[in-house]
Amino acid sequence: MAAETEDVDRLEKRLGLMDVYAICTGAMFASGFFLLPGVAAARAGSAVILAYAASTFLMIPGLLSMAELSSAMPRAGGSYFFVHRSLGPLAGTIAGLGNWLALGFKSAFALVGMGAYLAVFVDVPIQPLAVGLTVAFAVLNVLGAKETARLQAWLVALLMAIMTFYVVQGALSLLGVEARTMAADHMTPFFTTGFGAFASTVALVFVSYGGLTKVAAAAEEIDNLDRNLPLGMLLSLGSVGLIYVGGVTIMVAFLEPEALHADLTPVATAGEVFLDWLPGQVGLILVVVAAIAAFASTANAGILTASRYPLAMARDRLTWSGFDRIGRFGTPTLGIIVTSTLMIVGILFLDVERLASVGSAFLLLIFALINLAVIIFRESHIASYVPGFRSPLYPWMQIFGVLTTLGLIVALGAAYVLFVLGIVGGAAVWYRIYVRARAQRRGAVYSLFLRLGQLRDQGVDQELWGILQERGASDEDFFDEIVARADVIDRERGDLDDVLDEVADLLAQRTGVRPEEIATQLRASISESVVPSTRSAIIYPAVLAEAPQPEVVLVRVRQGLSAQEPRQFPGQELEANGEEEPAERGVQVAGLLFLVSPDGHTTQHLRLLAQLAAVAEEPSFARAWSEAASEQELLEVVLRDERFVSLEVTDHGPTSAWVDQRLRDLTFPGDTLVALVRRNGRSLIPHGETVLRRGDRVTIVGRSSDVAQLFSIGAQQFDE
Repeated sequence: MAAETEDVDRLEKRLGLMDVYAICTGAMFASGFFLLPGVAAARAGSAVILAYAASTFLMIPGLLSMAELSSAMPRAGGSYFFVHRSLGPLAGTIAGLGNWLALGFKSAFALVGMGAYLAVFVDVPIQPLAVGLTVAFAVLNVLGAKETARLQAWLVALLMAIMTFYVVQGALSLLGVEARTMAADHMTPFFTTGFGAFASTVALVFVSYGGLTKVAAAAEEIDNLDRNLPLGMLLSLGSVGLIYVGGVTIMVAFLEPEALHADLTPVATAGEVFLDWLPGQVGLILVVVAAIAAFASTANAGILTASRYPLAMARDRLTWSGFDRIGRFGTPTLGIIVTSTLMIVGILFLDVERLASVGSAFLLLIFALINLAVIIFRESHIASYVPGFRSPLYPWMQIFGVLTTLGLIVALGAAYVLFVLGIVGGAAVWYRIYVRARAQRRGAVYSLFLRLGQLRDQGVDQELWGILQERGASDEDFFDEIVARADVIDRERGDLDDVLDEVADLLAQRTGVRPEEIATQLRASISESVVPSTRSAIIYPAVLAEAPQPEVVLVRVRQGLSAQEPRQFPGQELEANGEEEPAERGVQVAGLLFLVSPDGHTTQHLRLLAQLAAVAEEPSFARAWSEAASEQELLEVVLRDERFVSLEVTDHGPTSAWVDQRLRDLTFPGDTLVALVRRNGRSLIPHGETVLRRGDRVTIVGRSSDVAQLFSIGAQQFDE
C-alpha cells in the first residue's frame, strides 16, 4: 500500500480569508432565508425567530469540529475525508455518496428557487433557465477555484450589502409607534405550538446553516488554513446569524401570520411594506436582486464543493479512478461535469424541492459524524494527528453536537429518518459490491481499539504523517529561524558516540542544561531516530524538559557514519505488500539532524520533525549536502528556498550601504531577520550591535513575500 505522499495531483492553494467567508456565506443564503421563513413560521408561529437563533447556536460544535479536522487534514472532500479516516471506508462511502447527492440536489433547488423571485417581475421558463445557469457555473468552476471564488465574493458582497440595508431599515421602521403596535399584535402569543413542533422547526431551519461547512471540501485549496478557515467560518456564521434572526423578526413583525405562512417570497413581501419610501419599485428590485445573488452563490458554491467528493473518493478507490485527475486549469474537471449533470437531471425530471429538503436531514447525520470524528482522532492518540486549530471545550462541545444533531433528525419526523436510512442502505450496497475489495484503510477508530487491545490502522497514521510532512512547519513554528541559528558540526570521520557528546556540549551552551543530562536524552533518542526513504540523512528527535526553546544541530560526517536500525520516517512510501521496508543494518549516512524541543510542545515538535524530514527527502539534498563548502552552505541546504536569501556585502551595488553599519541601524523588508553572518571562514551569530564588514556573507530569513523583495538584490549581484 502506498502512503498518501505518493505523486498524486494536488489542488493549488489559491483561496484566502475573504474567499472562505464568501463560500461559507454564499452557501447559506438561499432558500433558508428567502423561501423557508414562511414554511417555518407555519410550524412554530412567532417562535420561528427563536428557532433561527437556536439553530445558529447549535451550529457552533460542527463548525469548530470541522475547522479542527480541516486544519489537520486539508484534503478535498471535507467531511467525507474526515468520516472515512475516522470511521473507515463503509462510513466514508455513506458520507461521500450522501453528501454528493444532497449538495447536488440542494444546488439544483437553489437555481429552481430563483424562479419564485424572478416571477415577481417577469414570466421566465424556470427549467431552461436553471439548466443554462448550471452549465454556466460548471464552466466557471472548470476554469479554476480562484475564478469561482472571485465571482462568489462579488455575489456575496452584493447580497450582504442589500441584506444589511434591509435589516437596518426594517429595524428603524419598527421604532415607529404604529409599527410597534402591529409587531406586538403579530407576535402575540409568541409560542403557538408545542415543544415538538418548535424542535422540528429548529431542525428545519438548522439546515439553512448547513452550507457553512461546505468550504471544508475545498480545504486543500485554502492558503494559511489554520487561520483563514476557522476565522472565515466564524465570521460567516456571526454575520449570517444576525441577518437571519433580524430578517425573520422583521418578516414576522410586518406580515400577518396567515399571509406569512403561505408566502414563498416573504422577504420581498415584507420589504414592500417598509421600503415603500423608495421611489417606484426600487425596494422590491433590491430584494429580488439579493435573492438572485443568494440563489446563484449557493448554486456556485454547491458545484465547487460537491465536485470535490468524487475526487476524494476516487483517491481512496471508492469510485472510478478517473475522478481524481486534475484538469489543465487545476480543477477536478470530471467531478464538476458529473455533478452538473446530476443537477440538470434533478432540475428536469425530479421533485428537486422535496429531495433537497429530505437531503438536508442527511447533512444532520454528517454533522453528528464530524463531531464524533474529533473524539475518535483525539482519543486514538495518533501522534501524527496535529491540527493547527483545536476546538475548545473538548470533548463536551463534540458530545453536545452529536446529541443535538441526532435529536434534530428525530424531531424532523419519520419520513426524514427513513430517507437517511435509505441513503445509508444504498451506500452500504455500493460498498459491498465495489468498495470492499479495494478499500485500503480501516479508520482511526482502530487506533482507538488499540488502546482496548484490538486493531490499529497503520495506514491512517502513515497518511497523516504524510500530510503533516507535506504541510511542514507553520509560520508560528519559526522553522527557518531555528535552523538559521543552528550549530553545525562538520568533520571528516567519527562514530556516533563522539558525535552525541559533541552535540550535547553545544546544546548545553544554549540551554544551560548539563551536557551529561543532554547526552543521556540524545542516546535515548536513538531508538526514535528516523530516516527518510532516500536514506540521505538520519533525524534524531528528542524532548528536553529544561530546554527553553527548540534547537537544531546539523552534523556532517564526510566519510559517512553507521547508524543502527533507524526507523523509516512515517508517511513515506511503503512497499506494495503493505509492510514497512526493513531498515538496513549499518546504514551509512553523511547527515545527522538533531532536533531538541521543550516538553509540552508536542504539536510544534512534530511539525518541525516533519519539516526536517521533508527537506532530507528532497532528491537534491544528498548532493547539496556533500558539496556544501562551508557551515553556512550546510545551513542553507536545510533552509526552505523561498524563506531565505544569502547576500554578500560589497563596495558596489545594493549592499554597499551596509558596509561598516550596525544591524540595528539597517532596515530590512517586513519581518525578515539576519540569521547568520559568515566572515573569513567563520560563522557569526548576529545581534543588533554586529557591524557588517566588506566581504561578509549575510543569510536573511523571513516570510516568503518579504524575502522575495531581497531576491532582486541577489539577482543584481549575480548580474554584476
